[in-house]
Amino acid sequence: MNQQSISEVLQQEKPSPSHRWQLFLAGSIILLAGVGIGKFGGIESSNPPVQAQAQKATPLPVKTTKIQLTNNYQTVQSYTGEVVAMRTSEIGFERSGKLVEILVDEGDRVSKGAVLAKLDTANLQAQRQSLVAQKAQAEARLVELKNGARREQIAAAKASVRDVEKQLKLERLKSDRRKYLYEQGAISKEQFDEVAFNSQALSERLNNAQSNLEELLNGTRYEQKAGQQAAVDQLSAEITNLDITIAKSTLKAPFAGTIGLRSADEGMVVDAGKSIVRLVEDSKPEVKIGVPINVASKLVPGTQQELEIGEKTYSARVKSILPEVDAATRTRTVVLQLASNQAVSPKEIARFKISQTFTTEGYWLPITALVKGDRGLWSCYAVIEKEGDSKSYQIERRLLEVLETNGKRVLVRGTIQAGDTIVTEGTQRLVPGQLVIEGSRE
Repeated sequence: MNQQSISEVLQQEKPSPSHRWQLFLAGSIILLAGVGIGKFGGIESSNPPVQAQAQKATPLPVKTTKIQLTNNYQTVQSYTGEVVAMRTSEIGFERSGKLVEILVDEGDRVSKGAVLAKLDTANLQAQRQSLVAQKAQAEARLVELKNGARREQIAAAKASVRDVEKQLKLERLKSDRRKYLYEQGAISKEQFDEVAFNSQALSERLNNAQSNLEELLNGTRYEQKAGQQAAVDQLSAEITNLDITIAKSTLKAPFAGTIGLRSADEGMVVDAGKSIVRLVEDSKPEVKIGVPINVASKLVPGTQQELEIGEKTYSARVKSILPEVDAATRTRTVVLQLASNQAVSPKEIARFKISQTFTTEGYWLPITALVKGDRGLWSCYAVIEKEGDSKSYQIERRLLEVLETNGKRVLVRGTIQAGDTIVTEGTQRLVPGQLVIEGSRE
């Protein structure tokens, strides 16, 4: 088995890191055994060995580092989200009407309660005046009922009763006289009945006059006053409802913010609910970022975190962690609140960096120390003492597995161990077995 066959096995079988480590060691032993057989078994090559050529070459100065074993490492993961407004409202009227005035434009900052636009209310004002007049009339009638009849009305009613009583007394006298005459045969039956009829009519008029007088003396009935009060209350409610409609014809800002969009102009007849302006609250911006579930579980609401927005770093408080997992990204959304004085805009990109610690053994090397091998495998060059000469050094290839990349450093493991001297720069000039001298050490 040669070095090429080892790479093929690694690629096809995809062994675990520990198994891959064993294959690296096995391959190195087999390669060394093959070299030994070729040297001591009498097999000679027509070309001189690379090592023999390296012995004749002038040693190259190399920059090196002595590696140390690490049991854990930290990495910074960056997650991307966006700045969102705490509140955004599409503001419109609750009724339809003609738009007569818009007092704001896009980009204007407004305070809570500021007037944004107005509808025509001329017809509503006319209706209100009519209702106010009707209410005044109903209230006057109610006062009249509560106060009862005037003294003049009572006096007139009493006089009417007395007048009818006198007329009735006179008719009864006439009736008695005509009865005598009728009995004596001096008058006809018809003349006698006429007097009797007049007397009956006056008796009914007297009863009616007395009833009116009693009504005036007793005052207005409770039911009449209650009915009139209800009529007054109904008119008051109609006026109040009209006042609310008139008030809703003036559009006001429900909170302080900035006008993000204006979608109507004066003169338009707008429908109820149609958006006139979009109001964005930018005084308390928030940032929503999706992070993995295991990362979200380590964040504590109320703690301070750092965010990158644009080219600046901001401090933000973890406001909440939404309970649901996003079905597409399999992440949980973290809501972070910026300070109210931070000048950021909604929809800006925000980056949330979190430092995480992983427990694994490996060695940190500069990325310039890596040497690319066949089929995506990596290696490095170690500086070892030349066999039989403790004052000379040569290059030896070591196979590696890259575990983590962090800027200009990589965490690796493989056929290296703590204390090894590894070449960090100029690897493109080197070949295994080449003589070198240590120029400088990191």
